[in-house]
Amino acid sequence: MIIDLISDTVTRPTKGMLEVMMRAKVGDDVFKMDPTVNELQEKAAAMFGMEDALFFPSGTMANQTAIKLHTQPGDQLICDKYAHVFNYEGGGAAFNSGVTCKLIDGNRGMFSAEQLQEAVAGRADIHVPFSRLVCLENTTNKGGGACWDLTELEKVQKVAKENNLAFHLDGARLFNALVAKNETPEQYGQLFDTISICLSKGLGAPIGSILLGSKIHIAKALRIRKLFGGAMRQAGFLASAGIYALDNHVTRLAEDHQKAKEIGAVLEAVSYVKEVALIETNIVIFYVYESIGADNFIQKMKAKNILLTPMGEGRIRIVTHLDYTNDMHEILLKELQNFLK
Repeated sequence: MIIDLISDTVTRPTKGMLEVMMRAKVGDDVFKMDPTVNELQEKAAAMFGMEDALFFPSGTMANQTAIKLHTQPGDQLICDKYAHVFNYEGGGAAFNSGVTCKLIDGNRGMFSAEQLQEAVAGRADIHVPFSRLVCLENTTNKGGGACWDLTELEKVQKVAKENNLAFHLDGARLFNALVAKNETPEQYGQLFDTISICLSKGLGAPIGSILLGSKIHIAKALRIRKLFGGAMRQAGFLASAGIYALDNHVTRLAEDHQKAKEIGAVLEAVSYVKEVALIETNIVIFYVYESIGADNFIQKMKAKNILLTPMGEGRIRIVTHLDYTNDMHEILLKELQNFLK
């Protein structure tokens, strides 16, 4: 048995999901003639109370499309130093849109309205790039699955609006935050100009993300997606998996969160772990003592068929997900408890 906890992207479609995929009604989505893609887009837009939505092959492409539709070459986007759009999208903001990133030194991937106000200061100076976009991430990946406080988001949005800054949310794991904080999609739809949501992480679809926004934004996004090579044909087979995920896999995210907290409790109790970051959702980040070493720990766990991933600076990440069963959970907890024996 391989226990793969590298990411929540490693899941495979469930039996029910595969069945709806095989029955999907499809057409040519390039001509907007795939009924299942259209249904997914309409469903997602309605969930968030936003005007329109567009299906993408990946979250990175959805985010990069949002950046391009909100900016011009030479502009600057503002984000946290841990932001996915800066750290893990291959320098796409610079390559695709010709924009630079102004990084805020936040807390676990989140910053305050005051920090954003400071970042915007001096914007009129012709010697510095013109700030035009704010990108947030919820939950924060590099921040260990941390969830933004909705009240703070409202304050950040107010600063963005007052400074005529576009406001984009990288919501790759937004549904984890919604479940953990008992919030609604509509609350986020009211705050952001555009939102990307990923279907292939905690929700368990094999592929796909959605970009939400106004009809004007999505019309522009359609052209940018084509430019980026993201137009798909009979994509309804994939979109049907997304519909199934939204209908069946949202509330069960609480199970992943509970397992993550139980893993954290074990890590807090063992002698070889130096620190465990706060656990709010399905991501566990921890440090082992230097005498053990992160790489050594990961390799020894791999030898026991347990796959973990390094996050740099001595951090180790565990991500719980749909395919992580109760039996796997018991094995992992025992292996963590007995690591030094």
